[in-house]
Amino acid sequence: MGNLKSPSLMGEQIPFVEEANFLGVVLDKTPRLTIKIMKRRFLVTFLGVLAAVKSSDSASCTISTYNEEVIKDTINKCEEIILSGITIPAGVTLDINLNQGNKLVFQGVLTWEFYEWDGPLLNITGTDVEISGAPDHLLDGRGNLWWDGKGGGGGKTKPMFFIAHGLRNSVIRNITIKNSPNHAIWIEDSDGVLAQDIYVDNKDGDTMGGHNTDGINVWRSNNVTIQRLTVYNQDDCVAIKSGTNLAISNTFCSGTHGLSIGSVGGRDYNIVEHVKVSNSKIVKSGNGIRIKTVYGATGAVTDVTYENITLEDITNYGIIIEGDYNINTGGAVGVATGGVPIKHLILKNITGTVKESGVNIYVLVKNATDWQWDGINVTGGGKKKTCDGAPEGISC
Repeated sequence: MGNLKSPSLMGEQIPFVEEANFLGVVLDKTPRLTIKIMKRRFLVTFLGVLAAVKSSDSASCTISTYNEEVIKDTINKCEEIILSGITIPAGVTLDINLNQGNKLVFQGVLTWEFYEWDGPLLNITGTDVEISGAPDHLLDGRGNLWWDGKGGGGGKTKPMFFIAHGLRNSVIRNITIKNSPNHAIWIEDSDGVLAQDIYVDNKDGDTMGGHNTDGINVWRSNNVTIQRLTVYNQDDCVAIKSGTNLAISNTFCSGTHGLSIGSVGGRDYNIVEHVKVSNSKIVKSGNGIRIKTVYGATGAVTDVTYENITLEDITNYGIIIEGDYNINTGGAVGVATGGVPIKHLILKNITGTVKESGVNIYVLVKNATDWQWDGINVTGGGKKKTCDGAPEGISC
């Protein structure tokens, strides 16, 4: 809002009674503080009142109008920050740099105005923080305004939605995202993150040109747990680009490109290791289980387990493991390279169906070692492809 002069507080005092109400500030005896940003002329006044009455680190503050400086100031004054029904201007990142121990709560419907740019629409950092949604919340990316069937490869420039950047020992829970213009969530450069009860609803993209609407991507992050994730979209349900000690469980994916490792290679960090994906279901999707490494690149995929995965009505590949991914075109080269070897890959109790037009299992790799497959029962696909480069004992 800029260049506002602080009006006088007029010598008023707020009585400490059961509840006091002054300029939209409500204080009760818990004490618990709620701030509702009102008219422009009261902005500095309410900040002054906040400073005057805050007496505990446990204060809870509600912001219902977007203002970058107000958000920063509130983060420094309050332990719990509630963002309620705000609209973020076009071309602006809602950038939340939380203090240690903060709690961030989304309330009501948050929307972003249209603008062609890379984004992200939302960026959150912090240590020992909790990010959650109230029962009535919705993060509405209004992706239909950007969608044109071309995703990130052309057409309109589409912003990433939510980047969780540099989180440490933190929790993301009870978050609902609707219609992300591009990828929904990136967890990057983070360590010790629990993401649970996340719902990504890009169903509208099926008929309105949604593409590259990934559910959750993990990049350069360690010790990440994702559980009770539901994704309806038009790209990867979960894609692990790089990281160590990662667990994904109790996930439901529909319309997706599957539960994916990769693509791995061609970036500044290209190691995926100690990953377990379990107790999940993939339906009406292009792929089920997918591991893709980049043609001509270097890196490693080591110690990966998929266990108790159910597939239903898969269109292209029930299981696809390929070492020929072209990172520039998003397609396949047709010849695998071994610079990103896949070692110690366990597939256990993978069952389900593929459409007749699809392929049950396809492998095209090089330098792969120590694969253990047990309880694989993927049926229905009428097309056959060879297992090229699979370790001894693995068949398609």
